[in-house]
Amino acid sequence: MSEHQRLTRFAWLSIAAALVTIALKCGAFVLTGSVGLLSDALESLVNLAAAIMALAMLTIAARPPDEEHAYGHSKAEYFASSFEGALILLAAASIAYSSAVRLLHPQPVRDPLLGILVAAVASVVNLGVAQMLLRAGRRYRSIALEADAHHLMTDVWTSVGVMVGVGAVALTNWEWLDPVIALLVALNIVRMGVGLMRRSALGLLDTAIPEQDRAAVMRILDAYAAEGAQYHALRTRQAGTRRFVSVHVLVPGAWTVQQGHELLERMEEEIRRDVPDAAVFTHLEPIEDPVSFADLRLERLPEGP
Repeated sequence: MSEHQRLTRFAWLSIAAALVTIALKCGAFVLTGSVGLLSDALESLVNLAAAIMALAMLTIAARPPDEEHAYGHSKAEYFASSFEGALILLAAASIAYSSAVRLLHPQPVRDPLLGILVAAVASVVNLGVAQMLLRAGRRYRSIALEADAHHLMTDVWTSVGVMVGVGAVALTNWEWLDPVIALLVALNIVRMGVGLMRRSALGLLDTAIPEQDRAAVMRILDAYAAEGAQYHALRTRQAGTRRFVSVHVLVPGAWTVQQGHELLERMEEEIRRDVPDAAVFTHLEPIEDPVSFADLRLERLPEGP
């Protein structure tokens, strides 16, 4: 089974879990009339839309490079997580509106224990699927699956809060507790949505690879100092599951092209070994030439006439 097939299999699992939890939470809302449980059901609708979007973007990200996308399509995963963040904010607005209406016109909660039981079953489903997605996302370095997993985990905690609220209303008969807790749920959802959109934006802006990976690259490059090689202009970026590393390597000008080539081949192989899914680009320069140090900045201005 290919990596793409494994990733899409987890996306289909997320879709199935969303359908099951939507049915369960809507049933809990019908049984109780709790706006808190309604808010929980609305968030599961977001889960479904996000899972479908993740499946679509994972399919696009798996496409090989072509003439118009020489670096591949892996950034498509960021569109899935940013779309999920936008849907989360929309769901939060809907929950806040429903809660405000119910706060102005309180209504009793019916059959709270049965509603809590149904919602608890849905939470167990979400918890199990979230753990599977999180492990898969980290294993395959998929931001789309990780975002979906974190969303489901937040959904679990949201459900726990809602169930506590419904139980509190049943014990105290304070009907205003239900919409107030739903408002708190909406605020928590906003926090999660903003976090997802921020992470997606950083990915689209070519954020550097994680610090531990960058440190691994520098350890490899530093190890070649004994052979007379130095380096500068180390730049990294991450696009979905792919990592990109570029560096300028300086060697004595008396070296032959073959010597320099063999050194770079060894460097690149070691970096690819320690930083999975890394595309490595190296540029060889003579260490004695001052021009070699003119490209420390990303933008190198053209020389004058």
